[in-house]
Amino acid sequence: MRFSIFGNTHQTNKSSSIQRVLDCLAAHGDEVYIEREFYSFAIQSHQVSMKPDGLIDDDRFEADMALSLGGDGTLLKTAAWVGSKQIPIMGVNMGRLGFLADVSSDETAEAIEAVHRGDYALERHSVIEIQGDGGQLFDKPFALNDIAVLKRDNASMITIECQIDGEPLVNYQADGLIVSTPTGSTAYSLSNGGPIVMPGADILCLTPVAPHSLNVRPIAIPADSEVGLTVRSRTHQYLVAIDGRSEQCHELTRLTIRRAAHEVLIVKRCGRSYIDTLRQKMMWGQDVRS
Repeated sequence: MRFSIFGNTHQTNKSSSIQRVLDCLAAHGDEVYIEREFYSFAIQSHQVSMKPDGLIDDDRFEADMALSLGGDGTLLKTAAWVGSKQIPIMGVNMGRLGFLADVSSDETAEAIEAVHRGDYALERHSVIEIQGDGGQLFDKPFALNDIAVLKRDNASMITIECQIDGEPLVNYQADGLIVSTPTGSTAYSLSNGGPIVMPGADILCLTPVAPHSLNVRPIAIPADSEVGLTVRSRTHQYLVAIDGRSEQCHELTRLTIRRAAHEVLIVKRCGRSYIDTLRQKMMWGQDVRS
């Protein structure tokens, strides 16, 4: 098989885990292509033995499967690289929580064996995209988790005029607004009081960030809705965060957020379920009072 590998370039103590993955792939005679920045980081910081078949510099690559070595943030970066290629992504969790990257580093060999046997399932995750004034504003306008419109660091709150399919919904007076997919419901949206949504649900969530009104609450809308946003700020600028990648935008630029034409395929080991992951990661049912 041909694997493309993307990794976290901030974890300097994970060399043994990275080497374990490479050794497993080498034992199967797989082709390995590594994103160049991660390759340089691994060689310089980890001193691991790596002899890839090639390096990845842009999105002109092909693979049977992409491996994300890190946490959920690394998997989001991997999804941005993969884009609409429909290459399945397996997340090896070398971070902390790991909702998406749910293969632990010590399960790597077993997981790769299962992949070669075809003993895995593919979970389809919806993607959203953002445009400005009818055209593309950002280099990578797609988000697996969420797109957030936010005030700049030291600015006062912003006004966000929100429309759903052209119909006015509300003018948010807040620090920002998060538009999240079901996948992103356990990320930034959750920390702002948004609901947890299972991946198969065909909805998007709008969650305000620190709204200046107790009447403004998160709302779930059909996934095929078109969300129109116009932002006003005292600084005349604001931030747009696309899966955590921040871009500065000028006020009165009309933004449109909608479901993208492609989905992201996440590899799940057989016998694992989202509900099981949710129970484990959220520690539901555990008495933590003691």
